[in-house]
Amino acid sequence: MGRNSWFETVAEAERRAKKYLPSTVHGALVAGSERGCTLHDNTGAFAELGFAPRVVGHHAQRDLTTTVLGVESAFPVVISPTGVQAVHPDGEVAVARAAANRGVIMGLSSFASKPLEEVTEANPHTFYQMYWTGTRDSMAQRMERARAAGAKALIATLDWSFSHGRDWGSPSIPEKIDLRTMLRLAPDVLPRPRWLWTFAKSGRIPDLTAPNLQPPGGRAPTFFGAYGEWMQTTPPTWDDVKWLREEWGGPFLLKGVSRVDDAKRAVDVGVSGISVSNHGGNNLDTTPATIRLLPSIAEAVGDEVEVLLDGGVRRGGDVAKALALGARAVLIGRAYLWGLAAGGQAGVENVLDILRGGLDSAVLGLGHSSVHELSPDDLVVPDGFTRTAGSVR
Repeated sequence: MGRNSWFETVAEAERRAKKYLPSTVHGALVAGSERGCTLHDNTGAFAELGFAPRVVGHHAQRDLTTTVLGVESAFPVVISPTGVQAVHPDGEVAVARAAANRGVIMGLSSFASKPLEEVTEANPHTFYQMYWTGTRDSMAQRMERARAAGAKALIATLDWSFSHGRDWGSPSIPEKIDLRTMLRLAPDVLPRPRWLWTFAKSGRIPDLTAPNLQPPGGRAPTFFGAYGEWMQTTPPTWDDVKWLREEWGGPFLLKGVSRVDDAKRAVDVGVSGISVSNHGGNNLDTTPATIRLLPSIAEAVGDEVEVLLDGGVRRGGDVAKALALGARAVLIGRAYLWGLAAGGQAGVENVLDILRGGLDSAVLGLGHSSVHELSPDDLVVPDGFTRTAGSVR
């Protein structure tokens, strides 16, 4: 990043990304479905939680380190897998390098724009994410490729329900970038010369294919081709989840859990961890914020599997609140994508530094020496804040 390129909050990264990106590209980063209730609750719920700081007894040194599924992390933030990061020419590789430089785990989407092998080379601590799409043979082949590339864990995302329609309008994403598409998008792209120049310098155009879904001897599908296959694949059963876990054979994270009974079923089929997630507000609208659902799920299964949280994390204080309510770590998505758009690899590092600094300040103010000491006693939780979905029996 250049002069005056540092930003002090994730909100500023978001503002810069909006100014820098063509509206069609920025629109693809805007979350939410239908009325956007879940999207706004994901972030707003964190603001309802208060801290209960201590006035004396602070520790000069704080330990923020942890492990997630047996993999060491400098602090409890994981890069959440997000698809086709065409906001920057280096995409997921830039994110992986930033995560490696800050000592955190990289999550890579099967819909990513960069090959898995390039990402694991940039950050050996990579978790590979899969959807239930295609045949069992094709999924087994993708898992074998991930193993060969050195992926440390598998993330299975199974909560997507293909919600359609946004009150503010859905983005127009092309099938591929060719001359006709470039001419059509020119009125949107030309007013953003910095973004255009970044790609021109790289000698590349935005790649809308999914190389990690490329079959042996075949061509990588386009994003929409892969998305279409996903939509047409028969949804998985719990037996299918067990098969995925057994076929992978290593650390296995089930992402998208909102219900206590689903969390217990996940334990029964042998997962290593779960992520309390509503797909960043992109799934069924009016699903409660994940931080509201976290306490009941952590209480039900936290002694048996690692519980992570995904959704609405924008500050280091949000990380501290999630840990206090039972999360092992959090996953971040749009926060780092805004950083990537605002400043490439350095922008992602900037976002991670913001989160680490905010977390460290919270641990200091709450009178602890380690993130592992955070508990509900550190928070002011208003009456009626939490939600419980699914049977607790």
